[in-house]
Amino acid sequence: MTDASSGGPQEPQFTTDFAPEHGRSVPVAPGILRVTANNPSPFTFAGTNSYVVGDADRCVVVDPGPADAAHLAALLDSVGGRAVEAVLLTHSHSDHSSLAADFSSEVAAPLLGARRGSVVEAGDALRLDAPPAGDLPYQRHLEDGETLYLGGHAVEVVATPGHASDHLGFALPDLGILLSGDHVMAWSTPVVAPPDGVMGDYMTSLDKLLGRTETRYLPGHGGPVKRPVPFVRGLIRHRRMREAGILGRLHAGDETIAAIVAATYPGLDPRLTGAAGLSVLAHLLDLQARGKVREEPGNGGTTLYRPAAD
Repeated sequence: MTDASSGGPQEPQFTTDFAPEHGRSVPVAPGILRVTANNPSPFTFAGTNSYVVGDADRCVVVDPGPADAAHLAALLDSVGGRAVEAVLLTHSHSDHSSLAADFSSEVAAPLLGARRGSVVEAGDALRLDAPPAGDLPYQRHLEDGETLYLGGHAVEVVATPGHASDHLGFALPDLGILLSGDHVMAWSTPVVAPPDGVMGDYMTSLDKLLGRTETRYLPGHGGPVKRPVPFVRGLIRHRRMREAGILGRLHAGDETIAAIVAATYPGLDPRLTGAAGLSVLAHLLDLQARGKVREEPGNGGTTLYRPAAD
């Protein structure tokens, strides 16, 4: 979800300049092919990006994507006759993972990803555009900082929870590239949707990336992030400005998420109202944990939010 338009000096410079080329692979770096699924939406932009990384004989596939026969065929064509040494997931949201079990079985490769940090109930999952998939047949769970040797490359696991509790990035040190999943994307900020999405974790994960040296990010949706450090700094500023705006609305008398969304996201696509509400909730929960906001019950089961000092 696009959280705000770019252009101000404090904002990240989002770009929607991206040609997905559904159904075929696109070289995006030495030894890396991008295959974009044909599942566009307000949440997935032009579709979910899968990546095939490797040399002439072997490869690793990151985020097989949604369960779609045409996308499966395009991925298999991109692999060609190479051995697939592993299938990696940046996170378990279904637009990245629904094809994972079938694809892993098709290419006889182990499926690897992070352990989920929380359980999302069915009612919560229904509020999300891309709810977490069911149990995935992982061979094992990956840990932050471990290095795999796949497709002729060292692949460092970089835990980046926030958008999802199990979100990972995959760094390729020899190429100066981070496969950033949904954590950092050039076209938009990600939805941070409680309970599995946690704003404090998201901000900590952004801070973590500032200490890294990759010069290009390849995200789960849209085109590359070409100047990642200033872009990530912009994302941090953007979220802090959003937080300040929410506190401002509370001080102005807004007490509900619906009122804050209406004031904070003018002209919002109606399809994104629920996601905007979840993002506001994530900020409110983070502010509450830091002692800046309190909540209390309102009429009809509505939760009211007020500045903690009031």
